[in-house]
Amino acid sequence: MTLWMQQELRLKPVRRGFHLITQEVLQALPGLRRIKIGLLHVFIMHTSASVTINENADPDVPRDLEMAFNHIASEDLPYDHTLEGPDDMPAHVKSSMIGSSVTIPIRDGRLCLGTWQGIYVCEHRDHGGSRRLMLTAQGEAE
Repeated sequence: MTLWMQQELRLKPVRRGFHLITQEVLQALPGLRRIKIGLLHVFIMHTSASVTINENADPDVPRDLEMAFNHIASEDLPYDHTLEGPDDMPAHVKSSMIGSSVTIPIRDGRLCLGTWQGIYVCEHRDHGGSRRLMLTAQGEAE
């Protein structure tokens, strides 16, 4: 039997940076455990934040990612789009580089993430506010 489920997940506001959300995603989709083989699509409904998969163990990784992306898309560049503040256009650049979605295989009711992988929301604004994710899981049920 093919099973589809979809849930909007509203995240609490977080500071600028990379934040693990794997557990929040799993808690929002308790029916995921019924899927024998399938896919989870995680889509962020914003243009100044993004989602990615990266190392989930060493706290230096998210700090280093934030530092590197701040270097790549500096607020000091001569942007034309400045009406929403100096952190807005760099946030759009970072979001375009990282992306608005990730897709993760599901096997036997569990996400097929590697040992050191986790799902991150990447907040690129100083005060981005609450962020919304659309979680869509599909697959063959047991």
